[in-house]
Amino acid sequence: MERHSFAMEIKEGKKNEYRQKLGEIWPELTAFLDQEKVHNFSIWNCESLIFGYYETDETSEFSEEKKAKIQVLTSRIDNTFTWISTPGENMRLMYHNFGIVRKSKELIRHRMFMTKLKPGCEEEYKARHDGLVAARGDKIDPGPDSNFSIWSAGGYIFGYNEIDTTMEKEETPEAHEATVAWETRQLGIMDWITNDCDWLTGQVHSVSVRLAWHMGQ
Repeated sequence: MERHSFAMEIKEGKKNEYRQKLGEIWPELTAFLDQEKVHNFSIWNCESLIFGYYETDETSEFSEEKKAKIQVLTSRIDNTFTWISTPGENMRLMYHNFGIVRKSKELIRHRMFMTKLKPGCEEEYKARHDGLVAARGDKIDPGPDSNFSIWSAGGYIFGYNEIDTTMEKEETPEAHEATVAWETRQLGIMDWITNDCDWLTGQVHSVSVRLAWHMGQ
């Protein structure tokens, strides 16, 4: 399975129009996704930011003709946003913990978060998360986290995670202390946009909202 991502920023005053036009092209878009065997396609919004995530088979690659068709669809909505990522290219993968990916999403809690990196801190963010990957080694995380990836573009961080709700447990005091230590350290190199860390900082942030989802055939 190949994972893909993209990010955009909605133009000022265009959020309602973006959502309306997304609804207008949705039947054609999802028909195209099914034709191209694209799975688990979702679009998330927080404040003016849009994050998109989807999956394809490893051997799947859009032809120039297919890319042109995507461009035609996108052209009907592109007056409402500007690109953060490069169209047709993945953002930079900063971290991954794919674990055991659940094919059924019925008992999955989808989590998506956004942060803004402080100037010059992208490589430090990457190095810290590379350290987590190295510490995990070849061990496969059984969950509850799975299909977890963090991407970066334009000075922003976008995280996507699928959490098996049947495996979630209340955090122990020791685990909570470790989380607070990690998050406090992270606040030195980034600022939260979404509301993941309200409990830590006391600040109120916007909620990430999943505007659309298509599991695919």
